[in-house]
Amino acid sequence: MSEALLKDSYGRAIRDLRVSVTDRCNFRCFYCLPHGSPEETAPKAALLTYEEIERAVEVFASLGVEKVRITGGEPMLRRDIETLVAKLARVEGVKDLALTTNGFNLAERAAGLKAAGLDRVTVSLDSLRRAAFTEMTGVDMLSRVLEGIRAAQRVGLNPVKVNAVVVRGHNEGEVADFAAFAREHAVDVRFIEYMPLDSGHGWSRERVVSGAEIRQAINERFPMVSKRVERGSETATRYRFADGAPGEIGIIAPVTEPFCGACSRVRLTADGQIRTCLFSKVEHSLRDVLRSGANPAETADYIRSVVLKKEPRHYINETHFEQPARTMSLIGG
Repeated sequence: MSEALLKDSYGRAIRDLRVSVTDRCNFRCFYCLPHGSPEETAPKAALLTYEEIERAVEVFASLGVEKVRITGGEPMLRRDIETLVAKLARVEGVKDLALTTNGFNLAERAAGLKAAGLDRVTVSLDSLRRAAFTEMTGVDMLSRVLEGIRAAQRVGLNPVKVNAVVVRGHNEGEVADFAAFAREHAVDVRFIEYMPLDSGHGWSRERVVSGAEIRQAINERFPMVSKRVERGSETATRYRFADGAPGEIGIIAPVTEPFCGACSRVRLTADGQIRTCLFSKVEHSLRDVLRSGANPAETADYIRSVVLKKEPRHYINETHFEQPARTMSLIGG
């Protein structure tokens, strides 16, 4: 592991950069961008070009960032995303290059992404039942997403991870079914607690299915054992199946089991704003710095100054919590 030159004021080393490439999406997941809600996309001129993203990632990597994840919106809606993957795969210091997708275009593009240098892919999949999938995403595309997962495995974008946001009243009854899916298909399933990041502001604590409930539901059917004692900066608590079956379970519980104390990530939005927390109320324009003609050293100084402003934690569980103005589709997942 390279020296961590990028630390916040709490001593947390920043190793993980999430880069959004678009704020557009062709799904309408109710917990993000509900059907009928306006899609407030940035004008094209405001979006970072691939060359600007490459320059930014080069500076972050020079400061010790090792993991880069391409996100959106839906990143494959950005034209020729394979071109960006190829650029970032060549950046010195980047040891893990991943992409998060809804899987809509994955089946036909998995091979090209792998050839361009992508290491891994994470696919959002909130239900294994066609009707519930359609209700949660606003599109009837379950079979297409499942085909994309299979294609990603075939071309070696492993381990393929599946992200499922668990929301009471929608898919909490499928938790053990997802565990069975992990075992059958040898994928890593990540269960994510429902967070207040939807554009419709429909989040309520009553609809949060806790990490503890998720663990219990799986253990009743498929006993699990913890994969490691030290979690480090990982967002997920990871488990393997006690009987040695393939697949892995991860539980990401930011509402009921916050992990802010070990956070190692920052985000770069599609329009070039650094967000130091998913729930930040303030953004910092790296785009303006990049377009001002700043050299790499000056850009690095700016990034360091922003990271020092990283919040100690999110405030979801405090009475004064306010949902950020930008929703998940605009922030980058």
